[in-house]
Amino acid sequence: MQTDILLKEKYDSLLPLLSEKDKRIVLASDAKSMGRGGLSKVSKLSGLSRVTLNVGLAELNNKPGNATSILRCRNVGGGRKKESIKDATLIKDVEDIISPYIMGDPMQPLQWTSKSLRKIAALVKEKGHKVSHTLIGDLLKNIGYSLQSNRKTDEGGTHIDRDAQFEYINRVASVYLAEKQPVISVDCKKKEVLGNLKNKGSDWLLKKNPTKVKVYDFEDKELGKAIPYGVYDIGNNEGWVSVGIDHDTASFAVATIRSWWNEMGKEKFKGDKLYITADGGGSNSSRSRLWKKELQLFANDTGIEITVSHYPPGTSKWNKIEHRLFSYISMNWKAKPLLNVQLVVDLIASTTTTKGLKVKSKIDSNKYEKGIKISDEQMASLIISRDVFHGEWNYKISPDKF
Repeated sequence: MQTDILLKEKYDSLLPLLSEKDKRIVLASDAKSMGRGGLSKVSKLSGLSRVTLNVGLAELNNKPGNATSILRCRNVGGGRKKESIKDATLIKDVEDIISPYIMGDPMQPLQWTSKSLRKIAALVKEKGHKVSHTLIGDLLKNIGYSLQSNRKTDEGGTHIDRDAQFEYINRVASVYLAEKQPVISVDCKKKEVLGNLKNKGSDWLLKKNPTKVKVYDFEDKELGKAIPYGVYDIGNNEGWVSVGIDHDTASFAVATIRSWWNEMGKEKFKGDKLYITADGGGSNSSRSRLWKKELQLFANDTGIEITVSHYPPGTSKWNKIEHRLFSYISMNWKAKPLLNVQLVVDLIASTTTTKGLKVKSKIDSNKYEKGIKISDEQMASLIISRDVFHGEWNYKISPDKF
């Protein structure tokens, strides 16, 4: 009995380190040395079947062949055949079901439903194949498919003068920067619902101690939303963000530019020019009459000549404020619930980068009326000169000296 215990301990420690063939040979050798009843005892102590031990005995009795056969654990052709080899049409039928090239066919079975492995497997079974959802997953990986999310690359319609407008903006900005004149990029960041709600991203916390937030992201009528409108000073790598609590209107947009000028701009720039780059939609739309009227009032108050260039439709991501300011703000407050508007301001103001980005932020508690109409007579009073190249995108607003 003591011998059996020692032998079992030996097998428990040794066998996990051996290949299949080595296990068979070692155990078969022990069984052979024990004589009658050896196979049964070794099989019981090791857990290997007598069939496997008999294979090992046969390998001991046969002379070894070439080096390759010695190193192999199984004979050539051993093991269960792959289902894709046994079933010649399996892969073709799977591809016919999920192929993106025929997804436009309204009769395609997966056209109007998700392509889960279980649904694909069910459709493949209808074609007479014996498969499981795990086998479908392995087959898809082997033929080059993988789970993928959507990628934002389609910008919509591309304007014929898109690149020419980029070159125009770069050319004008270079002149202003060389003359030490301010060049700013403006836009409104995504509105943020305030409250103890989930914010995208992850942060370092103690294990099994995540920040607990509400299950549903419904807007709290008392807290409302935060509306961050930003100004990015390209030459000085500085940002200003007014966090509004009312509406994102052209009046709010220009009020933010005015705040930036009073708080940061006029201390650095002593000239009488300003170059603004903005996308073509939203509160700073190239077609907004209120945007132009508010800029005229700002020009009159400061005596600054304002030149504006809008990015072509579908190219707002090229606006520098998006990837030099807003992206870093999003990274700075990731996984932090935006409990109230003051916290939003504090998180924005604490945003920095290794390249020296500095950001200031302030709450704008003013009310901004929506739907203000600017008449033709009011537009006629504005001092606007449009550039010969796409005057709807590129124009200059001069201050009224009288």
